[in-house]
Amino acid sequence: MTARDSVLRRMDWPLTLAALALSGLGSLLVWSATRNRTELNNGDPYGFLVRHSVNIGIGLVLMVGTVWLGHRTLRGAVPVLYGLSVVLVALVLTPLGTTINGAHAWLDIGGFSLQPSEFTKITIVLGMAMLLAERVDAGDRTYPDHRTVLQALGLAALPMAIIMLMPDLGSVMVMAVMVLGVLLASGASNRWVFGLMGAGAAGAVLVWQLGVLDEYQINRFAAFANPELDPAGVGYNTNQARIAIGSGGLHGTGLFNGTQTTGQFVPEQQTDFIFTVAGEELGFLGAGLIILLLGVILWRACRIARDTTELYGTIVATGIIAWFAFQSFENIGMTLGIMPVAGLPLPFVSYGGTSMFAVWIAVGLLQSIKVQRPMSA
Repeated sequence: MTARDSVLRRMDWPLTLAALALSGLGSLLVWSATRNRTELNNGDPYGFLVRHSVNIGIGLVLMVGTVWLGHRTLRGAVPVLYGLSVVLVALVLTPLGTTINGAHAWLDIGGFSLQPSEFTKITIVLGMAMLLAERVDAGDRTYPDHRTVLQALGLAALPMAIIMLMPDLGSVMVMAVMVLGVLLASGASNRWVFGLMGAGAAGAVLVWQLGVLDEYQINRFAAFANPELDPAGVGYNTNQARIAIGSGGLHGTGLFNGTQTTGQFVPEQQTDFIFTVAGEELGFLGAGLIILLLGVILWRACRIARDTTELYGTIVATGIIAWFAFQSFENIGMTLGIMPVAGLPLPFVSYGGTSMFAVWIAVGLLQSIKVQRPMSA
């Protein structure tokens, strides 16, 4: 009982409460976006709400399990977890893979859809942290050497290359930012960071020239560059998202009263474009509350990364910060027209089981780093 009380006392409760508040708010937004969509809910207006709530419950169990196991215990299991995640993303390229919303990034197993790239984000962070921090935490070095950095980059490159073949550009973008964040936190030479940024720019040009991207992804970038290019086609999502958010004003039209939402003008409003429901029905104040709660999560994660005494914990926390920060910015930015549409969910808010499980596991890792920190730190 004393040990359990100590764990509960040392947990970062503002982090957990902010994540819970976001998930609860997301449940209402998902319900509003789907209750009238009979082609999606099969006549059950509560169907998506129930499934979303179940996903949150499973996510909480996964968070508790992650804290119980501890990030240090998981450190020893990284090779197995990493290998499993690579196998899962590779299976997407087999007949087991399925296409949803234009992205061939899912596994259909017994009627249950799984997006392996979400779990790969976790294993990339854990794997790179294990390699980069091993000799530093052991006291052999003060920063990772070039050979270790190359090994860590190779570890991240393998699943990213497979995911790019799907192609799932949005997930690769998030992972690239995570890799940069991890390298910065590890103390690796800045030459690696600037070199990767240059290689990334060159790689983007090469991918474009080789035609790796699907036509719908190219059209999304074209619509971002010129929203008036095809307002009834590739620019439709972004234009309707702007209309929905702009019509909310300061206070919003009220939950369940948004004309864009009830009229089903914004596609994929329960997933990628969930922020438009908040902007229309809850207004600037409600949308601002979502951003504020995301900010609280990032603030607490930064505190955890700063205060831990082991490099491994710092790297893991920083990788999660980069993940949450970029994915949130990209998701909200694409609804406002300041970022290209990339098919990324809003953490803790959007409907989707795999993404919900992954972000709560990440919260569990952050809590483990906080809980297992020596009391004197």
